[in-house]
Amino acid sequence: MEFLQLCVTSLVSFGLLFLEAKIIGRKQIAQLDFFDYITGITIGSIAAEMATELEEPWKPVTAMLIYGGITVLLSLISNKYLRSRKYLNGTPTILMDHGKMYYENFKKARLDLSEFMVMCRQQGYFDLNTIQTAIFEYNGRLTILPVTSERPATPHDLNLQPEQELLYTELIMDGRILDGNLKRMGLDLTWLNKQLKQKKVHTAKDVFLAVCDRNLNFVVYEKTADD
Repeated sequence: MEFLQLCVTSLVSFGLLFLEAKIIGRKQIAQLDFFDYITGITIGSIAAEMATELEEPWKPVTAMLIYGGITVLLSLISNKYLRSRKYLNGTPTILMDHGKMYYENFKKARLDLSEFMVMCRQQGYFDLNTIQTAIFEYNGRLTILPVTSERPATPHDLNLQPEQELLYTELIMDGRILDGNLKRMGLDLTWLNKQLKQKKVHTAKDVFLAVCDRNLNFVVYEKTADD
């Protein structure tokens, strides 16, 4: 009986972790900030305890919901009140600018020169003379702006004026007509059906993806037998 209860509580804890990760957002698994880190390790520990808590499993469940709720609440506050981000997430710190090292900012960021050099080399900068500005972001990553001579050349630098790349707009997605995109392009169903007939496609349901560019070039990707 205890083994069955252990299996059930393990499945429930896994399901709660999955749901809370979905609610909190992808940043929880892709890019952690201070509060995401705290919430992640705490909820994980609670979930592990919940799997073996056979007498009162509602206690770790409640704790998981509270921690998840706090994270969502802090996220809402930081989105609504931009000034709160300074206290909740922190602010970017300039470590180097125009060849000058700001050692006081190194102390604030709790970085030493060796760690800074490692982060520079990881981005391909082995010589500090090739760096104009280095900023330590609030999420723990280093953003580097190279000096002008080390930046990639752009068409503007070469006095070139390439044609603007045409952006495609989806009109049909997995058999469903996207009416909003169709209206945005100034098109209607009559035009769309005419294009489908020219492509020898019977109905929109047979289309996996259909896109159109600004010159009204229509491209269709039909569904296959596997779809």
